[in-house]
Amino acid sequence: MEINNLYDALRNIQGFIYPNEIELRWSILIVLYPYITGLVAGAFILASLEKVFEIKEVKPTYRLSLLTSLSFLISAPIPLLFHITHPLRGFEIFLTPHLSSAMAVFGFVYIWYLMAILIIEIWLEYRKDIIEWSKRKKGIKGILYKILTFGVDEINEDIENFDAKFSKTIAIIGIPSAILLHGYVGFIFGSVKANPWWSSVIMPIIFLFSAMVSGIALVIFVYMVLNYLKGKPLQISCLDTMAKYLLYAIIIDFSLEMLDLLQRIYEAEEFFDMLQVLIKGKLFISLFILQIIIGAILPILFLGYIQIFNASDSAKKFTYFVVSLMVLIGIFATRWNVVIGGQLFSKSLRGLTIYKLGLIGREGIYVSFGLILLPFIILVFLIWLLPFEERNK
Repeated sequence: MEINNLYDALRNIQGFIYPNEIELRWSILIVLYPYITGLVAGAFILASLEKVFEIKEVKPTYRLSLLTSLSFLISAPIPLLFHITHPLRGFEIFLTPHLSSAMAVFGFVYIWYLMAILIIEIWLEYRKDIIEWSKRKKGIKGILYKILTFGVDEINEDIENFDAKFSKTIAIIGIPSAILLHGYVGFIFGSVKANPWWSSVIMPIIFLFSAMVSGIALVIFVYMVLNYLKGKPLQISCLDTMAKYLLYAIIIDFSLEMLDLLQRIYEAEEFFDMLQVLIKGKLFISLFILQIIIGAILPILFLGYIQIFNASDSAKKFTYFVVSLMVLIGIFATRWNVVIGGQLFSKSLRGLTIYKLGLIGREGIYVSFGLILLPFIILVFLIWLLPFEERNK
């Protein structure tokens, strides 16, 4: 069976490649890892607009952004654990992080962002509500709320003022932490000098702005779906403000990607001919159609039209929903092109291989789809436990 698979792979090879390049080492699970972490960072940065920069128009999505960021952060390392041969060993990266490699630093970054930033900010934001809910809720919810109070039964004005100031401090610290979280992922790829597709000094910056794009689009999508399911009206001013920042982020991200591409074209180093063949062939649909046209150009045109002309509320809602989906697809294509595309050409620069995505197995479509759904399932539980609409004064 393995010999037949090898023959099938050899028939799809173009030119000359080294024997260890027939099978790609990093699969779709490694595509999901930077994709999910980008959603984490982007959603948190959107939440910071209200807490740190006091942009009140996005206040209806502040709590939702925090809960969305937490649900995806919990899911972020799971694709890595599925990918490695001995997943139980993967927890050592969190228990004993060290500075010997870029990947090992993930233990520091993840634990810091999860425990010291996101969970604390969410708890401070909900503490008054949790204390009140613990007194009047019964059953499982009542038990969970009592646990989350950590023994505190009353709260006064001084504590509320302290929580507000400390929460803002945490949010300020959280912004560079979110930048570090996803900028570090871009650093892992950008520091691989042996791969000219990845080796770029602006790779961490591109990853960061694409994370902001995907995170804002995700919150818009979740906010609209949840309000539709609950039959609650959407606040157009909130959507307009999020769409405005989404437009700015897309323009910056797309400009950086085109700048990187133009620099490669201008330099035209020895690997450029192979990249040119790769872009025009195997990556044409994922790069030009999905990433550039659907993920960037069309959203810029649609959002730009909404910003310039006075469109109706129904047109705005439809446009924002469609654009959020287009952006999420485009950013996923971006991650695909980086991870998979960077492995399709040989280090010999004289051949191309192929990546065939299977349906079943540890790294198949079904498992990947389940990992995409997992953070949404966690988000449903978090919203059930901590309703984002309620705010006690």
